[in-house]
Amino acid sequence: MTPDIRYSMITKVSLLFCILDCRELVWWILEKIFRQTLLYDFYGELLTEHQRNIYEDAVCHDMSLSEIAQQQGISRQGVHDMIKRCDKILMDYEDKLKLVQKFMNARETVREIVTLTEAGTEQVPDKMNRIRNLAQELLEEW
Repeated sequence: MTPDIRYSMITKVSLLFCILDCRELVWWILEKIFRQTLLYDFYGELLTEHQRNIYEDAVCHDMSLSEIAQQQGISRQGVHDMIKRCDKILMDYEDKLKLVQKFMNARETVREIVTLTEAGTEQVPDKMNRIRNLAQELLEEW
């Protein structure tokens, strides 16, 4: 194998690993944004108005720290600290109340109910019993 071909192969392999790392990073960022948004939807009203304004601008409106700092008349570091503090506050609420977890569990239960009702008509009594049990679980949880 010539040095040029070997270098080309190494470059392609390195590029592939970089792409895979970038995909994982993108998924991590998307999961973080989704988690922050859910927590804000459930517990955002429990933040102060100042905290809500900064957190909403950062998470929901995707504004930069500099833009928020200029708008709020505080430093970029102050905005960063406020966002971190709000993340912790919202996570503490979730750790205690578990509303997001209950919501996600309820969604999964409803998906299962929909799947059971869309399936064929064989074993209807068994499916109806399962649907009844799932509905009862939802009622007990909420």
